[in-house]
Amino acid sequence: MDLETLQRQICKKYESKYIEFNLSDRVAIALQSLGQQPIYAVRVALKKPDNVSWFIHCGEYSSADDFYQPLHASHLQQYLPEILPYLALEHGYHVIIDKHGYEDVWMNPTTD
Repeated sequence: MDLETLQRQICKKYESKYIEFNLSDRVAIALQSLGQQPIYAVRVALKKPDNVSWFIHCGEYSSADDFYQPLHASHLQQYLPEILPYLALEHGYHVIIDKHGYEDVWMNPTTD
């Protein structure tokens, strides 16, 4: 099954509009957290066209200024392919998944 089909299924499952997300788009990811569980992701409304809308980390969150680094989404195919089906969810969606099949997805419209 192709990525767009998977994304559309996730959007339908969680009653989200499908918001196209290209692998050329950028995300913010905590690279130093890769390999930890679970995986957390939140989509925020863009402030400027060149900003990222997805913030992704694994394991424990840190409020350090350098916790997240910008990355083209195409690199997620290598680092975190399991998050790709969720990236078409609307702004305000939160995702928690792990390698054991745990999945928690919800909308928080105040996320910005």
